[in-house]
Amino acid sequence: MARPFPDPAWSSWPAPAKLNLFLRIPRRRADGYHELQTLFRILDWGDTVHLRLRDDGAVRREGDSVAGVAEADDLMVRAANMLKMEANVGKGVDIRVQKRIPAGAGMGGGSSDAATVLRALDRLWGLDLGEDRLAALGLRLGADVPVFVRGRNAWAEGVGELLTPVQLPPAWYVLADPAVHVATAALFQAPELTRNAAPATIADFVSGAGLGNAFEPVLRRREPAVEAVFEALARIGTPRLTGSGSGCFVEFATRESAEAALAALPSSLRAWVAAGAARSPLLDALEEA
Repeated sequence: MARPFPDPAWSSWPAPAKLNLFLRIPRRRADGYHELQTLFRILDWGDTVHLRLRDDGAVRREGDSVAGVAEADDLMVRAANMLKMEANVGKGVDIRVQKRIPAGAGMGGGSSDAATVLRALDRLWGLDLGEDRLAALGLRLGADVPVFVRGRNAWAEGVGELLTPVQLPPAWYVLADPAVHVATAALFQAPELTRNAAPATIADFVSGAGLGNAFEPVLRRREPAVEAVFEALARIGTPRLTGSGSGCFVEFATRESAEAALAALPSSLRAWVAAGAARSPLLDALEEA
């Protein structure tokens, strides 16, 4: 567990990004929520959350605001306060985050940061609430938080919280960020969004069936920057959209092929290579601690 600050009271914890290797919407429920099917792929790359324990019970976020989010609304702060209430903890914490995951890219930055706060503070505060209880707390913060709490690649259903761990082969990804942030709620309300896709199975995915992402045609039609990135990535492979964000990716079997593809892209494109992980690096950090 690295300690990048001179003050040894700070500890550092990975908050990895994720990709949705596909995303389908079989139906819209009577309560207005949408049933989803997706496959979460954890990446060996992402943000870093830094924590320093306090004795006065206060929860404080240090540093600049995160993507313009007020401190009280920050998912990391909310996660720490929720954990304090759940376990009746009198301790507090200072929180800093080193952001690498682009906001609004559909790579799970805010959700992963919150999950890392839950898992790390559970350890630092000596709570030992267990993965299931922490995942249930995470679901109250957002549908993507539980997969980061559990830290495993997973087939997901429901609103994204019903998780079945899956083993995925090694892969490397060229990621690209069009720097477009569209509200998820607005996309779910889009009249052209497909909400009645035939349910898929894990066998469908394994067979190589192109399951697609329900939000891709909506974003490509509405956002010229997203369409431009798709056109650029199409030169090196088959581009896909992740989640309901604007982030795009192309998958490769080896790091060398991914790096070569990245080198062939225009230098003006914000793109980089990241590896798929067998499991979250956060789990490794927790074991090492």
